[in-house]
Amino acid sequence: MNVNENSDVFWQAYKACVEEHKVDPEHAQFHVRWARAFLNHLRDKPLEKRDGEDIESFLKDLSGRPAIKDWQVNQARSALRLLYEQFLPNFRPAASLTADTAPALPEPNESFRDEVAPGEVERRHGAILQAVTTEIRVRHYSYRTEQTYLDWVRRFIAFHGYRDPRDLEVTSAVKAYLDYLAIEREVSASTQNQALNALVFLYREALKQPFGELDEIVRAKRPQRMPVVLTREEVNAVLTRMEGVSGLMTGLLYGSGLRLMECVRLRVKDVDFAQRQIMIRDGKGQKDRVTMLAERYLQPLQDHLAQVKVLHEQDLAQGNGTVYLWPGLERKYPNASREWRWQYVFPAKNLSVDPRSGKVRRHHINENLLHRAVKQAVEQAGITKTVSCHTFRHSFATHLLQSGSDIRTVQELLGHADVATTMIYTHVLNRPGLAVKSPADS
Repeated sequence: MNVNENSDVFWQAYKACVEEHKVDPEHAQFHVRWARAFLNHLRDKPLEKRDGEDIESFLKDLSGRPAIKDWQVNQARSALRLLYEQFLPNFRPAASLTADTAPALPEPNESFRDEVAPGEVERRHGAILQAVTTEIRVRHYSYRTEQTYLDWVRRFIAFHGYRDPRDLEVTSAVKAYLDYLAIEREVSASTQNQALNALVFLYREALKQPFGELDEIVRAKRPQRMPVVLTREEVNAVLTRMEGVSGLMTGLLYGSGLRLMECVRLRVKDVDFAQRQIMIRDGKGQKDRVTMLAERYLQPLQDHLAQVKVLHEQDLAQGNGTVYLWPGLERKYPNASREWRWQYVFPAKNLSVDPRSGKVRRHHINENLLHRAVKQAVEQAGITKTVSCHTFRHSFATHLLQSGSDIRTVQELLGHADVATTMIYTHVLNRPGLAVKSPADS
């Protein structure tokens, strides 16, 4: 790690990492406080040199204080788990200890049998996690997919008492965990299926062990829901209540039909003002596509990029100014990460630490900021529909079809592999029983 753990940059980056893993921003600040308290617990020992015994000492010290509640100890444990497993993956605690000599960490909350003690899976089964990481990176899966799969593997191992997954009867072990998620944790169908996908990957790809017949494991049935669509008037009501970067990003979600992360990860070079189009690189399914750039946002986007360029030049003057590039591309073009054209259109406010390389960079904006801005604008507009950032993409497709656009064209603009996916918006357009009059109006 090339960052001083006593610097503001380090803790700003850690806070961004905490928020990235779905911790509410109001709670993220407390995670930072606990992590800094752990740093102060042993002032003369750097974070990367600490082990499981140090974590045990810190948590026991907290639990022994009369003013500290059990939930605060659990919050501190969560903060340390994120610190070492997500933010400092190369410096996991207890990495130098063996399973026989490492001290036992405090037991997790009994109400959640898959809660993971910080660093415990790494200490006992680090080779398995490394195998999962290797297979994911060989397939060029995203960092988020990597962290999600690793988290499910850790929870699965913790659920079975930290036993080696290779010693378990695969089908019954996986079924027992999925049943626990569905019955005791009451997770959604999509969450349950995500866990199943991670465990299939663990056994088939990382451990090279037959998974058995998937038919023996019931895959949760996801409910078939119609997409929520705003009217043009409702879209304008929301957009007029948004300003600055969040207003511009929401306008692109609606005006170009972008997915949230496609907008967040947009690069300067992929915006073509002359052709009035946006190139989406490495979208869902690792596919590229071209979509339109609404004239309404031409000038606002140009003005925004002018401000971003000033920020980039300031970063360069201070010896920073790099952005994440795919490793192969960065090796081939070592200076490309500092070039203006590769910068994010919507950069983060602060510098952060790349969790894989440890380099200090300016990453893209945190998408949670846009989630909150959209939620606030929808409430101010008095709209009672369940609106998310993705709703503007649904509205984009529906309004195009309403205006007479060909469904194949809409399919290409959205990047759908199958036209059947796009056909869902034709159902939104339909008005059931259009020729039938309600008896209440008779």
